[in-house]
Amino acid sequence: MDNIKEFLIESKKQTYANEKVEKVSSSRYGSKDYEYKKDNMIYHDTYFGGTNFIGEEVVYLDNEIYWAMNYYGITFDETLGEEAIDSTLRPALMLVGEDNNVIPIRGPKEFINGEYKYTFEVEGDLDYFSGTEIIYKNDKKIYELKCNGGLIK
Repeated sequence: MDNIKEFLIESKKQTYANEKVEKVSSSRYGSKDYEYKKDNMIYHDTYFGGTNFIGEEVVYLDNEIYWAMNYYGITFDETLGEEAIDSTLRPALMLVGEDNNVIPIRGPKEFINGEYKYTFEVEGDLDYFSGTEIIYKNDKKIYELKCNGGLIK
């Protein structure tokens, strides 16, 4: 399980969280996709939408599906675009794995960026989990994401 944990941390920092990384070709009509490969493991993240979005991350081990997570996020403040949310979300997600109290599937338990505050609460472990990610602007909730997943057998 340490292998998957370290691979997830590396994968997430080499895909969406890293604003300098380019997307790969769309796997489905209208999707936005990222992919990372190392040794015998492949990570693929595909999502649809912008301020309201849905997606899925999968990890393949020896070309067999091994682990997956799905997620749905919504922006409550319609005056904010994707860029405003990303200005806090991406830096928080780049901290994946640095908070020992949280399994490495999103960001840390808490991250503050100016007037924005990111929080992530998760129950379970990499085998089976569910979590909620929230971004506040000046203490007002402006964004929420629900995720769940685990090992695939």
